[in-house]
Amino acid sequence: MNILFLSSEVAPFAKTGGLGDVAAALPKALHERGHDVRVFMPLYARIEQAKYRFRSIDALRGLRVVVGPRAFEVSVFAAQLPGSTLEVFFVHCPQLYARPGLYTHDGDEHLRFLVLVYTALEAAQRMRFAPDVLHVNDWQTALAPLILKTRFAWDGAIFGRTRSVLTIHNLNYQGLFPASVLPDTGLLASPHLFHQEQLREGRINSLLHGILYADAVTTVSPTYAREIRSAEYGVGLEGFLRAREKSVFGILNGVDYSVWSPEQDARIPHRYGPDSLQLKEKNKQALLARALLPALPGVPLLGIVSRLSGQKGFDLLPDALGRVLREGRFQVVVQGSGERRLERIFHSLRARFPKQVRFVTKFDDTLAHQVQAAADFFLMPSRYEPCGLTQLYALKYGTVPIVRKTGGLADSVQLWNPRAGTGTGIVFDDYDAKAVHWALEAAFNIYRDRPAYRQLQRNGMAQNFSWALQVQKYEALYAKLH
Repeated sequence: MNILFLSSEVAPFAKTGGLGDVAAALPKALHERGHDVRVFMPLYARIEQAKYRFRSIDALRGLRVVVGPRAFEVSVFAAQLPGSTLEVFFVHCPQLYARPGLYTHDGDEHLRFLVLVYTALEAAQRMRFAPDVLHVNDWQTALAPLILKTRFAWDGAIFGRTRSVLTIHNLNYQGLFPASVLPDTGLLASPHLFHQEQLREGRINSLLHGILYADAVTTVSPTYAREIRSAEYGVGLEGFLRAREKSVFGILNGVDYSVWSPEQDARIPHRYGPDSLQLKEKNKQALLARALLPALPGVPLLGIVSRLSGQKGFDLLPDALGRVLREGRFQVVVQGSGERRLERIFHSLRARFPKQVRFVTKFDDTLAHQVQAAADFFLMPSRYEPCGLTQLYALKYGTVPIVRKTGGLADSVQLWNPRAGTGTGIVFDDYDAKAVHWALEAAFNIYRDRPAYRQLQRNGMAQNFSWALQVQKYEALYAKLH
């Protein structure tokens, strides 16, 4: 198939979370299975062009992209995705993308991603690339299915067979803008196609229009696909998702094991596998030394690598984690940044327990790998979690996940059953400090039972969440649309 894939971020070029990882790994897996995949993303100022050997595309240089009443001069560059022969296409428009961050609160934020959509569709025309599937991601590109059905419907030679798929990576981010941006969408001639009640209320919800007009909607785990049709998790869009229930699919994200595998990970001091777990202990000692924490025999190391946001459940930790730290039961290494109130929680724990806690706010991909390789347990007490990738990495690294039963965490981690010797982690149901404390106590007790702990580690390492498997579910969906 021909697949036109749009994303606001693609790792390693630019990423803030799981979207960047998926937007690299899924197109790579599709490409490896013989599909012609054209990935488009913005050329942000922070992308190191020299590092990735960018090349210009003559046919896509100096384009005049018209978006409503505005026009932008745009060029398109290309670079190979590291570890693949797949090329990624970058929309170069300094007026919109030469800013410090990937995302902004600037008044033209909507335009930054509308230009990405229009450029990608016009580039497909110029390249004579007729996509069978237009696959878009999150609110930034969610208007593309509607734009395709209106502004580009005339070009049957290129887009006559195109079907659209919207993947929702996190329903909470919806791209809400005042109705005054309607002319900038380029759809002023079709205002009746927008949600009329919201227009009258003075707003446009970008993600909603993707849900309304995409031929299929996917999200990144089966459980999350069910959860978002409920009032508790639907963030006001549950009714629209229920109305399209037969077109909403949950496909669990996969893992690129060429990047995330302790047996071939060049970023960790000691590589290891399920039959050489003693080397994992050496990684633990190396990380403790790097973190300037003492090695405490018999004390498990708890790892956290995360954005610090309200969804992640860290506001439960002062009580639950503070209690087990007071009892000397854990050491903790945290890598994360985000909401100041959550950063203060970890700064406070570090100040109270200097021999047990280390908190690093600067993201370092090498450190993220080393935490996975060194920690005995990995904590994700999420309020909600569309998929989660770090628990999938933890399983492969023999780092037992401690998770709340929600979204992709519920789909990927099974509760340890000591009698049967089955299960892959510690799973709790309730969203409260008491449940987190129960899970930490259970982890500590399992850690002391070395045969049980080793079995639990090996169970997790035997799981296979490879993109080579998950990509087939996307292929089946694409085929179903045709």
